[in-house]
Amino acid sequence: MKLTEKLGLAALHRLDPEVAHGLSIKALKSGLAPSPGPVTSERLKTQVAGLDLPNPVGLAAGFDKNGEVLGPLSRAGFGFVEVGAVTPRPQPGNPKPRLFRLTEDRAAINRFGFNNEGMDVMAARLAHRPKDAVIGLNLGANKDSDDRPGDFAKVLAHCAAYLDFATVNVSSPNTEKLRDLQGKAALSALLSGVINTRNALPRPLPVFLKIAPDLTEAELQDIAEVARETGVDAVIATNTTLSREGLHSPDKDQAGGLSGAPLFEKSTRILARLSELTNGDIPLIGVGGISTAEQAYAKICAGASAVQFYTAMVYGGISLAAEIASGLDRLLARDGYTSVAQAVGSKRKDWL
Repeated sequence: MKLTEKLGLAALHRLDPEVAHGLSIKALKSGLAPSPGPVTSERLKTQVAGLDLPNPVGLAAGFDKNGEVLGPLSRAGFGFVEVGAVTPRPQPGNPKPRLFRLTEDRAAINRFGFNNEGMDVMAARLAHRPKDAVIGLNLGANKDSDDRPGDFAKVLAHCAAYLDFATVNVSSPNTEKLRDLQGKAALSALLSGVINTRNALPRPLPVFLKIAPDLTEAELQDIAEVARETGVDAVIATNTTLSREGLHSPDKDQAGGLSGAPLFEKSTRILARLSELTNGDIPLIGVGGISTAEQAYAKICAGASAVQFYTAMVYGGISLAAEIASGLDRLLARDGYTSVAQAVGSKRKDWL
């Protein structure tokens, strides 16, 4: 990490976390960010659900909720970028404070509640997106919606022309009863509606499903079955957790979803089990607790075809994107792999 980035992070950590996040978006708009472009090599180039990625290291949803800094993010070293979550209508989200920095645990707790400017604003920004990047949108539902399943399809139809992929997010813990949509019957109906909407588009695109880490074995089996039956193109494992096990920071008991370092093992075990249940038939994207190339590599070896991170940037800065991608290239070379695909699931049994 460059000295200027270290100093910037130190200054941001003196501020309220949500204020600091807003300033980081402004800094990106102003060009105050590393711009190495997507880190790539013949070894790192990979394909996931028909998407050609320069490298398998992506930005998770939640950082750029409203698509404000698509250009800077696409040049920061990531192989792909996911923005949102976005709902049909704008909504303020939950009352503040709603973001907590758990420095001792290298983690964060948020209870934003899908705060965003709505699909009209997002579509207008996506219309001017960088053409040479891989950009996806996290789909959400309005808190007061009479038809939450329909909201996902509505956002997809409205924004699809500007996207490379879309993610159905039924795993956020911060919208009341949203996770109920992960139940087998509800999830099957919701995904079928989204897939039907996708299939009717002039240019169909991959649809991903993002799941929670707090699933029982039976629930995970149901999700694997529904994902197969509905034709989901990939599963993102996982979103934030409601667990507070092993935390030490003063704000550890705040309500909301926990992300960051404490999530790594829990999310990787869910990933490995889902890989086993799907027998590698559905690409998986590993998320949760990644802050190093070694951890990204561990997710891939557990069964992920690509990975995403976000919270680690709170502590390591945006330069982590290039660092993790470059480090992953070296680790693949060290173990004799000529492609990411060769490493996928190679150590899955270690996590089961």
